[in-house]
Amino acid sequence: MNKTVNNVQEATEGIKDGMTLMLGGFGLCGIPENSISELVNLNVTGLTCISNNAGVDDFGLGLLLQKKQIKKMISSYVGENDEFERQMLSGELEVDLIPQGSLAERCRAGGAGIPAFYTPAGYGTEVAEGKEVREFNGKPHILETALYADFAFVKAWKGDAAGNLIYKGTAKNFNPMMAMAGKITIAEVEHLVPVGELDPNEVNFPDSKFQKMRGTEKIVEYHAFRNININKTMICRWRLNFDDNITYPRLILSSATEDRFSESRSTT
Repeated sequence: MNKTVNNVQEATEGIKDGMTLMLGGFGLCGIPENSISELVNLNVTGLTCISNNAGVDDFGLGLLLQKKQIKKMISSYVGENDEFERQMLSGELEVDLIPQGSLAERCRAGGAGIPAFYTPAGYGTEVAEGKEVREFNGKPHILETALYADFAFVKAWKGDAAGNLIYKGTAKNFNPMMAMAGKITIAEVEHLVPVGELDPNEVNFPDSKFQKMRGTEKIVEYHAFRNININKTMICRWRLNFDDNITYPRLILSSATEDRFSESRSTT
């Protein structure tokens, strides 16, 4: 089944003020820049953004910061973003800086249905303030909670209409775990190929992953669009419904194709 949408506005339907968003990638590599551009156009505000960093002033999350659409940043470092630094130091922006490994693991835990875990990273620093501390193998560990998002935005190199994704190079950072931790996940894919063309051994994020590992139910509802400077961009939407009676999320997968609409940079 192939259900397409007419534009990116339909693909990002449901995003509202005050939501929590995850945005994959590492630095400027593998970031969902087209989706971010649409968030700018939507003019949604009061956002909590979970991302490795905020890119630079005129690209990626820097565009949302310029319009003061972000209320809180949860990230690993400020990076080369002067506006991020200015807003953080002035108190305009709430910032939660987390060790990079802990940030990745907290996202992974959210997608895996693990509510919290212990880690030695950050013990003895401001990161540990107010957190439970326990000793394992003679070393103190702090309790970190899982991270979840209303929407997760990721960028893949290749994908098919079934939702199988292949990440390339540095884009393998944060994208895979964030794809699992959003109630709805939107994936931009540079090269959209027919189902069956991808080598199963190269697939980083299989469509069947949730079904096989978590016994989830799949309902198909595809949303997608293409991109100006790359062959095609696919938007895959997964909906994770957390049930009080189970310890894992139920999955609703969606994806599709449409015409390209904005400029993109390579994921590598």
